[in-house]
Amino acid sequence: MLEGSAESRAQRASQAIEAYLARWPQAADTEEGIARWWLPRMGVDLPLSDVRAALERLVQLRVMTRTHLPEGSVIFRAAAQPPAPGGATGQGRTES
Repeated sequence: MLEGSAESRAQRASQAIEAYLARWPQAADTEEGIARWWLPRMGVDLPLSDVRAALERLVQLRVMTRTHLPEGSVIFRAAAQPPAPGGATGQGRTES
């Protein structure tokens, strides 16, 4: 049985994701990868539904971005600072 409400579990996931990004700011992964690799590394084990809720909130708050890659996968990463003039451009469509 899961402890706490869905909202409190999503909050725990959000905090763990933000802590992970503080340590590894260039990290990027799918929601499945975040649930399977990032959160356990931060001592958190939650179902994918809670991770999805956390990622949605972090994208809405512009803490993270969601990038839809051409082959259909979706990657999440820390929201970037505005690029410097002449900066590189990524591939895919990004939402923040």
